[in-house]
Amino acid sequence: AQLRELYVTKAKEVELHNKKSIIIYVPMPKLRAFQKIQIRLVRELEKKFSGKHVVFIGDRKILPKPSHKTRVANKQKRPRSRTLTSVYDAILEDLVFPAEIVGK
Repeated sequence: AQLRELYVTKAKEVELHNKKSIIIYVPMPKLRAFQKIQIRLVRELEKKFSGKHVVFIGDRKILPKPSHKTRVANKQKRPRSRTLTSVYDAILEDLVFPAEIVGK
């Protein structure tokens, strides 16, 4: 019932130290809905893809730092949520979700 309106943007398989992980990108507006059912969903998907970790990440966009050339083209200021640092911090938050990051 809760899965009906949820969908996935893209999925990617990553290998690190002979362990495989599946990264599932979800649209940003739907991320909160995914996080509500994430624990059950990850458990079921890890059963299906045995031996692989499953992680949900919001599909965020990084806008380039404005330079003299690009300032003329786009009149709008780049939002903080689209900066490289902000996007990387948010991805880290998504990776460790149910837990919270206390210090770096």
